[in-house]
Amino acid sequence: MTGPKPARTDGPVSAFVRHHFRHFNAAALVDAADAYARHLDDGGAMMVTLAGAMSTGELGLSLAEMIRQDKVQILSCTGANLEEDVFNLIAHDFYERVPHYRDLTPHQEQGLLDRHMNRVTDTCIPEEEAMRRLEGALLAEWRRADGAGERLFPHEFLYRILRSGALEEHYQIDPKDSWLVAAAEKDLPIVVPGWEDSTTGNMFAAHVITGEIRDVHTVRSGIEAMTFLANWYTRTAASRSIGFFQIGGGIAGDFPICVVPMLHQDLQRDGVPMWGYFCQISDSTTSYGSYSGAVPNEKITWGKLAVDTPKYIVESDATIVAPLMFALILGQ
Repeated sequence: MTGPKPARTDGPVSAFVRHHFRHFNAAALVDAADAYARHLDDGGAMMVTLAGAMSTGELGLSLAEMIRQDKVQILSCTGANLEEDVFNLIAHDFYERVPHYRDLTPHQEQGLLDRHMNRVTDTCIPEEEAMRRLEGALLAEWRRADGAGERLFPHEFLYRILRSGALEEHYQIDPKDSWLVAAAEKDLPIVVPGWEDSTTGNMFAAHVITGEIRDVHTVRSGIEAMTFLANWYTRTAASRSIGFFQIGGGIAGDFPICVVPMLHQDLQRDGVPMWGYFCQISDSTTSYGSYSGAVPNEKITWGKLAVDTPKYIVESDATIVAPLMFALILGQ
């Protein structure tokens, strides 16, 4: 059997994957990565969406280089992924791994809470060193914008903080391993649907309640994010096919993929190009009624993908699959 030709010269990681990953989900991984590379080589653009807690899984180790090498043109992510990349940047040495997390009793979980260690699977995020440290810098920016009548998206506040150097003294990892630092350097557009459902979103709400922030609209909303995305998609699709690389499920993927049917069906615009490539890494079993478990062809019926759109699903753990796919795309 023969597969797609490699998109570029392979380094040792890519060579290993091509030699061993020949069938089933392994083969789908290679096929999807090669199609991603071809999409870019043909002049296309790519949206990457981040669900779950990929930042706490330190996806920045591979995603940052993808951003630096122009393999990503726009991102969609949860508020958790947005903030947790910064948490890791400024508090990495205070994190704790809990390899036996499956065996924790409720009382042991309470013990973690008592020490202000918020658990994400096998990794505990330290509240004081990560969350409160970032809150101080964010509150200063929120107040400044609020006083000036300025309104920004969630990621734009973080870009300002990173560019100002306000947190540099606290950096505990090499900033080249932070995907948000790489995105800020590129001024990459990011949409953050449902930002309110995040730690920093809760912080903002608290400061609105106390009156420290007068205008709740100082942080721009999800509807504004959709209108921004609609304009970005329209401009970009005029000259480039736009692909969709979805890591996990949930709102990070559900929200942005709907921009195409919205432009076509709700705005009644003709000639809106469908997404030109689609891949989802998911451990959600194909099932009835599950969006994350829906096969790509279902998206045809919703006006998101075309019949001839290259479509891939890699059914596996994204913390394993995504770095390998990025390595293939980068030729590492």
